[in-house]
Amino acid sequence: MITILQLVAGIVLLLFGAEFLVRGAVSLARLLKVSPMIIGMTIVAYGTTSPELVVSIQAALDGYPGISVGNVVGSNIANILLILGAAAAISPIVVKPTTLYRDAAVMMGSALLFTALALSGTIERWQGALMVAALVVFSIYAFQTERKRGKADDPGDAAEGLAEEFGDAPQAPWLAVLSVIGGIISVVIGARLLVTAAVTTANYLGVSEAIIGLTIVAVGTSLPELATAVVAAFRGHAELSVGNVLGAGIYNLLAIMGLVSVVAPIPVPEQILAFDLWFMLAVTAVLLFFLLKRGGLNRIVAVFFLAAFVGYTTLQYYGVEKVAAFF
Repeated sequence: MITILQLVAGIVLLLFGAEFLVRGAVSLARLLKVSPMIIGMTIVAYGTTSPELVVSIQAALDGYPGISVGNVVGSNIANILLILGAAAAISPIVVKPTTLYRDAAVMMGSALLFTALALSGTIERWQGALMVAALVVFSIYAFQTERKRGKADDPGDAAEGLAEEFGDAPQAPWLAVLSVIGGIISVVIGARLLVTAAVTTANYLGVSEAIIGLTIVAVGTSLPELATAVVAAFRGHAELSVGNVLGAGIYNLLAIMGLVSVVAPIPVPEQILAFDLWFMLAVTAVLLFFLLKRGGLNRIVAVFFLAAFVGYTTLQYYGVEKVAAFF
C-alpha cells in the first residue's frame, strides 16, 4: 500500500510540478518580452520533459541505470503511441509536411545516434557530451530558421501555438517566480518518490528495473506531454502535440541521456539493446511516414497506435525478455 501511495504521489507531483514550472516560466518570459516562438521551442517543449530529466538523473545517481535508460526510451515510445494516439483519437491531426522536415529528420537522427552509441553497451561521458553538443547546435539552427520562417511565413507557427496553450499563465511576477520554485520542488520530490516506488515494484513483481522504467516510469513522466496534447486536442489544436512530441523526443535522447551520462557513464540493459531500442526506431519511422507522407494521423491510425502501445506494454510483462533472449 505504501509503495502504491508513493507511486501515485510521485506521478501527481511530477505532473503538477511540470505544469506549474512551465506556466511560471512562460509568464516570466512574457514579462521579459521573449517571443512566443522561443517560448514554445524552449520553455514549453523542454519544461514538459523536466520529469524525464530529473527522474533519469535521480535513478542514475541511485545506481539504477535500467530505470534511467528505460525511462527515456519508454517515454519516446509512449509519446508517439499513447500521446499522439490519444490526441488523434480526440481530433484527427492534420499537418503540413514541409513544416516538419527539419524536426522529423533531427528526431530520427537523434534516435539513430543514440542507438549507435548504446550498442557499445555503455554510454560514456564523452558520448554524453557529444549528444548535448548536438542538441545545442540544433537549437541554435532551429532558432534561426524559425525566426526567418516567422517573418516570411505566417506568425502562427507550431511553436507559437504551443506557447498559446499556456496563455492563462499567472502574470504577476511574484506569482510566476513562486510557480517556478514550487514546480521545481515538486518535480524533484516526485522524482525521488517515483524512483523509490519503481524499484520496490520491480522487486515485488520479479521483473527487471528496465521493464518498470520502460512502462510505469515512462508513462508517469510523460503525463505533462499527455495533458498538453489532450487539452490541445479538445480545443481543436491537436496538431500542436506533434511539435511537442518531436521536440520532446529530441530532448529526451540528446539532452537527458547526454546529461545523465556526463554525470556518470550509463550501462544500457541487454533487454533494451536487444528489443526496445529497435522498437523505438520502428515506431518513430512509422510516425514520420504518416506525418510526412500522409499529412497527419486519422482516427483509424490513432486506434492502431493505442492498440500497439497496449500490446507493447503487455509484452513487457509477459514475454519481452524471451524475445530479447532470442535475438
